[in-house]
Amino acid sequence: MTATIPSATGLPLDRVDGHAKVSGRARYSTEIPIPDTAYAYVVGSRIAAGRVVAIDASAARAEEGVLAVITHETLPRIAEQPPLVPSLGGTAAPGQTFFPMQDDTVHYAGQQVALVVADTYEQAQHAAHLVRVTYEERPPVTTLDQGRDLAYEPERIFGGWIPGRMERGDAAAGLREADVTVDGTYTYAANNHNPLEASCTTAVWDGDDLLLYDATQGVNATRMTVARLLGLPMSRIRVVSHYVGGSFGSKAMIHAHPTLAAMAARAVGRPVKLFLTREQMFTSVGHREEQEQQLTLGATREGRLTAVRHLKLSPTSHFDDWAEPSIGTSSQIYACPNYEGAYRLFRANTMTPTFMRAPGEAGGMHALECSMDELAHELGLDPIELRLRNHTEVDAMTGHPWSSSGLRECYARGADRFGWAGRDARPGTRREGDWLIGTGMATAAYPVAPLANPQRARARLYADGTAVVQAATPEFGTGVATVMAQVAADGLGIGVDRCRFENGDTDLPTIAAAVGSAGAGMISAAVHSAATALRRQLVDSAVRDPGSPLHGADPVRVSVRDGVMTADDASESYADLLRRTMRPDAEAVGQWNPPPHDTPYGMMTFGAQFAEVAVDADLGVVRVRRMTGAFAPGRILNAKTARSQLMGGMLWGLGQALLEANQMHPETGRWANAGLGEYLVPVNADAPDVDIELIEVEDDVVNPLGVKGVGEIGQVGVSAAIANAVHHATGRRIRTLPITIEDLL
Repeated sequence: MTATIPSATGLPLDRVDGHAKVSGRARYSTEIPIPDTAYAYVVGSRIAAGRVVAIDASAARAEEGVLAVITHETLPRIAEQPPLVPSLGGTAAPGQTFFPMQDDTVHYAGQQVALVVADTYEQAQHAAHLVRVTYEERPPVTTLDQGRDLAYEPERIFGGWIPGRMERGDAAAGLREADVTVDGTYTYAANNHNPLEASCTTAVWDGDDLLLYDATQGVNATRMTVARLLGLPMSRIRVVSHYVGGSFGSKAMIHAHPTLAAMAARAVGRPVKLFLTREQMFTSVGHREEQEQQLTLGATREGRLTAVRHLKLSPTSHFDDWAEPSIGTSSQIYACPNYEGAYRLFRANTMTPTFMRAPGEAGGMHALECSMDELAHELGLDPIELRLRNHTEVDAMTGHPWSSSGLRECYARGADRFGWAGRDARPGTRREGDWLIGTGMATAAYPVAPLANPQRARARLYADGTAVVQAATPEFGTGVATVMAQVAADGLGIGVDRCRFENGDTDLPTIAAAVGSAGAGMISAAVHSAATALRRQLVDSAVRDPGSPLHGADPVRVSVRDGVMTADDASESYADLLRRTMRPDAEAVGQWNPPPHDTPYGMMTFGAQFAEVAVDADLGVVRVRRMTGAFAPGRILNAKTARSQLMGGMLWGLGQALLEANQMHPETGRWANAGLGEYLVPVNADAPDVDIELIEVEDDVVNPLGVKGVGEIGQVGVSAAIANAVHHATGRRIRTLPITIEDLL
């Protein structure tokens, strides 16, 4: 069958959910009206290390409307603790290997030690403040300085998926042979997730069946994890999440609150809604860990890398070997014969850190790209020229060719749009009044990670010529309902206005959680598979039907456009076929299996970031005046939503560079900035002009449509481009994130 000419995919169509969101008709998980709902409020530990000696809940239980106060003494034991990251084909989602309120041990401040359930939220909140907890406290370990002497090198990190050390060649020999070496230690403050919608779950029992309305990146991830924790068959659990108010990783791992809500609902015999406060978000859904990275480069006088050494130190929890995979990309993207990378962890009084936008690459590429800029300065080379001299057409760690690249084009077109040519490389030479002006650039790279499980979607065409395509994925701000309607419409050969995408419910075909920029690729692959399978079914039905004008036609020669099947001079519409054969509808399920992990290709999305900053010479204030990003994310499914995603990532990179920071108090183990009043994020006044260039590259390895994703790549490299621009403006290398006024003064 001839391929349908794409007519919708790639177009910058408006979001189909836009009106529902701005008018308030879109229902988020906390907004679903459930009759007779009770409310749960978490009591968090006030200490970071020790044990609960006693809990006096008598005053709380005596309050009007209080239904239950649940503690470690009354909460049922979990059936099974899922692993941090399941093995391939596992039956749980990622989540820390610790479930609270199973004993009296306290591992971190804010850990759930009690749960109050009441008729109203206000009653539950008030009663929670009346719960008196007595602790036996131990000195906590929370900061890099406290944990440095306790550090160990893990054999593997991230639930055993990633090796704790990566090597090729002889890095020590490569550094000895280098004409020039650059060595820098970069320290990063911890970052916390702050989506507009705090995490929340409503649990409703109907006999032995459990319905959860959960704010999650993956409804099946929630179902699988809760099933393991409660010992329930997955067929007894349904999870609904139509709209999610942002996530950025906080709703990718499945934390304790969905299961606690289910346990509370069973205890009181009523639906229970549990939503975290803004302060509780800082202690309940993970974070990007405080970290220190040491990056050493060796190179010849001509700028050819001889060695790269990348070492990372960071805290992990008492129960998981977790570290952001920061050293992976630095081992892959530049031609260099010798590489050494290693993680060192220490056990701290913290919950297990988790994914946060561009996990690993946001920090790892910062250290690498700042070091590359410093090396270019030492060698007297243009920063782009240095990168081109070390450009590689293969994954430098495996030797496998890239499934697609486009990096050279990103450098060239990004530099042209930004106006890089003619830049005076000497720091501190450009001034406008009190402002020192500088420009910087950095490479962006983010891996395309194959997921383990098959992805499925269902397409159904009705006799009136309209279609519905379904998959379980939630909509958490990426525009998935719009984009997948475009993909489905092209796969079926109908107008996008006649196609609707339904999502966000485990009753729909299984899709994995949309994490790591994998969502667009895997969901579009499943939707495309379902739509084309249905198209083939209908074409085959027509050519076999003696009553069809297409009877006897070669299916390969049948094209479909606007719902009309055509071969030579004969044609028949889908609607006519279904009505004539007395069928109200036709449907097909499509399945896509991601490439295996041993696929002999390097799979990476590339880009180039450029920034111009102004630094007040007397006050140390940094203002980012403009940014340009050029990206090669494979096929673009919707130019408008892709640009929005990339712009959001770039502005977050600005926040990472200049604003976002949290510290744990070394004695109490509590976060210093546990609210949006103290935790700084960029606002409109901080936002500069952002220019985005999209470079489409063909890729027939990653998935059927060649989609790599744009969710993470927009942030990668931004902080390095800004830091490099600050050096160009001032002549000062700042190796901390965020860069503060104090650093520059």
